[in-house]
Amino acid sequence: MNYLQKRILKDGQVIDEKILKIDSFLNHQIDPKVMHEIQSDFFDYFKSREITKVLTIEASGIAPAIMVAAHFQVPMLFAKKSEPSTLAGQDKFSTLVHSFTKNKTSEIIISKEYLNEHDKVLIIDDFLANGEASLGLIDLVKQAGAEVVGVGICVEKSFQPGRQRLIDAGVDVHSVCRIASLAGNKVTFVDEEDEKLA
Repeated sequence: MNYLQKRILKDGQVIDEKILKIDSFLNHQIDPKVMHEIQSDFFDYFKSREITKVLTIEASGIAPAIMVAAHFQVPMLFAKKSEPSTLAGQDKFSTLVHSFTKNKTSEIIISKEYLNEHDKVLIIDDFLANGEASLGLIDLVKQAGAEVVGVGICVEKSFQPGRQRLIDAGVDVHSVCRIASLAGNKVTFVDEEDEKLA
């Protein structure tokens, strides 16, 4: 059992069979030790991929993404959910993403200045449920003519379709923690044998 799994069991709160609250250490208040463990895991898995950029979506993905980017010594870029005045009238890539948590569809954007066909992009996010955010980021990378080298997820809800949707899109997905179920107000992880077969 890795550090993130132990911390989820210690401090995570199961809200219902689809929602796990871990904002005391991952996506509201952030524990740097958790982030250090997460970025080390991502670096070990993706270190041979010649990554030139780490991409995420605001806001919860920013903390793990900047840690990973620092380890790879490459820039971190995040897609914005609203257009700031500094991007008005500029060339940009955009796509629509539906948020499972907020039940809201947003346009996400990145400036064409910061992503091009020479980039090899690692996408990082905090949660994977239905895969909408990751698929949206993949769409932005494809619009730029860049290459997605993989998707790194802190916490994957394996009982939802996101992972399979990303695999079907031809993407290598690596999750630090995979949750098999939240039934019965209990966190059950995908065990290591199941993970090897997935």
